[in-house]
Amino acid sequence: MLWNIHVKNMALIQEAEVEFSPGLNILTGETGAGKSIIIGAVNVALGAAGFKGFAREDAEYALVEMVFSVENERIRERLMELDIPMEDDQVIITRKLTKGRSVSKINGETVPVSRIRAVAEVLIDIHGQHEHQSLLYRKNHLGIVDEYAKEELAPFLEKNEVLYREWQQKKKELSELMADEAGRAKEMDFLRFEVGEIDGAGLLEGEDERLEEQYRRMTEGKKIAEAASEVLSLLSGDGGAAELTGRAIRSLSPLAGFDREISGLSDQLYDIDNLLGDFNRELSDYAESLTFDGEEFCRVEERLDFINHLKSKYGDTISDILAYREEKQNRLDVLENYDTCLAKLRNEYGACQEKLMKNSEKLSEIRKKYAGELNQRIKEALRDLNFLHVEFDTVFDRLEQPGAAGFDDICFVISTNPGEALKPLQDVASGGELSRIMLAIKAVLADKDATETLIFDEIDVGISGRTAQKVSEKMALIAKSHQVICITHLAQIASQADGHYCIEKKVENQATSTSIRKLSEEESILELARILGGAQITPTVLESAREMRKLALQGKE
Repeated sequence: MLWNIHVKNMALIQEAEVEFSPGLNILTGETGAGKSIIIGAVNVALGAAGFKGFAREDAEYALVEMVFSVENERIRERLMELDIPMEDDQVIITRKLTKGRSVSKINGETVPVSRIRAVAEVLIDIHGQHEHQSLLYRKNHLGIVDEYAKEELAPFLEKNEVLYREWQQKKKELSELMADEAGRAKEMDFLRFEVGEIDGAGLLEGEDERLEEQYRRMTEGKKIAEAASEVLSLLSGDGGAAELTGRAIRSLSPLAGFDREISGLSDQLYDIDNLLGDFNRELSDYAESLTFDGEEFCRVEERLDFINHLKSKYGDTISDILAYREEKQNRLDVLENYDTCLAKLRNEYGACQEKLMKNSEKLSEIRKKYAGELNQRIKEALRDLNFLHVEFDTVFDRLEQPGAAGFDDICFVISTNPGEALKPLQDVASGGELSRIMLAIKAVLADKDATETLIFDEIDVGISGRTAQKVSEKMALIAKSHQVICITHLAQIASQADGHYCIEKKVENQATSTSIRKLSEEESILELARILGGAQITPTVLESAREMRKLALQGKE
């Protein structure tokens, strides 16, 4: 049940908060006052519409928040299946737009809009101004019958969708296999080439990683050997440091006996010569220990280049290449054993089709059983809505090929006058009649559905007088078992309100805004008088409104 809706910075609404009542909640107001904004805000909150076109451009953000109280155990179970967190049996849906970006939350947890829509289907059913037009399309009639029969039908419908996908897959595989002979031979040649190229490579798992490590070591070893050779050349070659140091010793040593300081310097030079000699010998030994096999280096490099070439054609890793090879080998086996595989696939296709047809037959059987019951209940509901001589039926046709929903093609037919033949809805029903037919269907489905809240946006299109009274009584009847929120222009429907709300538009400081408030009993009668009498409310009109409200309350009792 929808307990509260809070709207901020949406179209003409700066800020509005409404607490709804159980039973029948009526929203009325002058034409253009902004009644459609309320439904628009609800649609935004439930993910059926975006903020674009609703949010005020002069505001920093726009917000819609709806608070639902969940009392029905079936709804609780369905919300648990959707993994929706519950707090005190409440579900709070929030959508906020800030700087062009919207954030959706359920009970404070950020969720995608798709999750909001899934929850909305469980909590609320919205009948928009033009939804009755959907009855003109027979493809929608199947959905209505399935909704009525869903308790028994659902498992078979789910199974049918799985079987249909399997059947379509087998059909595709069969079509591909039955390609022309020349195309098959060409594909086999290409597959043999690919499989042969991969087999010829003799790839081993992890080989590329080992080769890359070896190549890296060999590359680095080559660089070290070249550097060591260069250092030895600088130190011990002709004109190198060792030769120059020896010459320096020969020049300085004769002078050591003449001066104590020269003697000390000569000793240091001898030490340097010894250190340099030791260093050259160690570096020479290290350089000789380094081995670089040019042929092995070329082999590793060529092998890596070849593996990388295969990767560019068949996969990013050796595992991917081998998996690709396995896939192509399987396809080649199929083509090389064409007759055997074709016979097997035809059998599998036939078995899938047989299962699909059998399950589709079961779907049709269930639909026909419930369609008879649905026809009778819709007919009774239509008579309650002033279709006094109505006849209503469901015609079943069979599609040439079964689909995900089976092979039933359903059409609702109706006769609204005595002696008239039953005809499809689109051929006989006016706009006002379609509205009542849709209301009758909603009323029947409401008895079967756990959805606690129903919203009707101007269900009264094209009706008046006695018919309007009948519609109001039907709305009041639905409201006994469901919360109903209804936008209306008719006093007959408004008079049935358990909670009456007025939507008003006003101009202050050259700014237009829309507000909504709950009416007291006396204010509700004044609003009924306004609907009945227009601009001027006379005592007679006021008395008529008071009497209409009194009769509605008596009818409820």
